Amino acid sequence: MLGALDAVSRQVHLFTNETYITAQSVCALLSQLAVFYGPRNVPLTLVLDNARYQRCELVQAHARALGIELEFLPTYSPNLNLIERYWRWAKKQCLNSKYHADFATMKTTILQTIASAHHEHAPALASLLTGNFQLSPTNTSNTINRV
Repeated sequence: MLGALDAVSRQVHLFTNETYITAQSVCALLSQLAVFYGPRNVPLTLVLDNARYQRCELVQAHARALGIELEFLPTYSPNLNLIERYWRWAKKQCLNSKYHADFATMKTTILQTIASAHHEHAPALASLLTGNFQLSPTNTSNTINRV
């Protein structure tokens, strides 16, 4: 499962498959985002971590062709990426200490959790998906506001 989180509306866009995430998967998500957001006067910027399948030339060329800017985060900084915070929350909701008989059941549970998240867990997500980012675990007074 690959996803993107709109920093303003907090809407989650998903690309699901049943194999590994690859550069082609990222390109498929980029295409979905380009269709969803359509032609724009302002660039669409996607914040990514440094996974090789995200940094490769195939993904970068596809993003350029679609008019999507790619912004890569520093290495080992998942808290700066809102979708990583969201994935951590989703895993806690539907995977931690829970047994799923098979892959299909687990996938259904994840999709249902995501579909109902903004209705059933709005307060928790509002505080989690904020634009205030902690820079250092030892110094909590440093924050960056990025929205």
